[in-house]
Amino acid sequence: MENSLGKILIVDDEQDIVELMEYNLQDAGYETLSASNGADAVRKAVQFVPDLILLDVMMPEKDGFQTIKEIRNKAQLDHTIVIFLTALSDEKSEIEGLKLGADDYIYKPLKPDLIIQRVRTALRRKRKKADEESENTMQFGDLEINRYKFTVNYQGAEIILAKKEFELLSLLASKPGRVFLRNEILEKVWGSDIIVGDRTIDVHIRKIRQKTGVDMIKTVKGVGYKFEFE
Repeated sequence: MENSLGKILIVDDEQDIVELMEYNLQDAGYETLSASNGADAVRKAVQFVPDLILLDVMMPEKDGFQTIKEIRNKAQLDHTIVIFLTALSDEKSEIEGLKLGADDYIYKPLKPDLIIQRVRTALRRKRKKADEESENTMQFGDLEINRYKFTVNYQGAEIILAKKEFELLSLLASKPGRVFLRNEILEKVWGSDIIVGDRTIDVHIRKIRQKTGVDMIKTVKGVGYKFEFE
């Protein structure tokens, strides 16, 4: 569907419920696909890669809890929202679902207007988070510095940096090619209230180089450091 508001996979073994949700969600501007059991849901989810899954708890073959375990183990579905549809109203079941990775619960009997509103809200939160993450992600070839998650990945592998190491690398990478003076680095990373020597910067730079294995921080002798990635 062109210009859809999002892709939604509806998983329920009751055909009348599926048809009701498909009609209302499509009418609201969403592209939908349906599955009648957990096994079929996982297969279709991998192919369809939905933005959101409405997942029934009580189903044949695989129940919702078994299904979400498999979904959460699929890398391509990392950012897919899962909302459980359930007639179970006990707190224990709800907690179990949330522990397994559910984002929300909608209780039966289902109300189309409520479903659409909850879907809109969930997808709005997802887009906001994606925008924030994108704004705080720096990409240099195979190197990714994510200031939103405080992570560094190189060639698909995560590199574990200490807090100050990450802040130092993030500062230098924020303006590639620019030379940062030593006193500027100390103030921005350590703050003016903390007294540390120039040697502190050198130690942290050396650790970053060792952990990443990438020659991306250049020393400008007698001046400071700059970030260059080729």
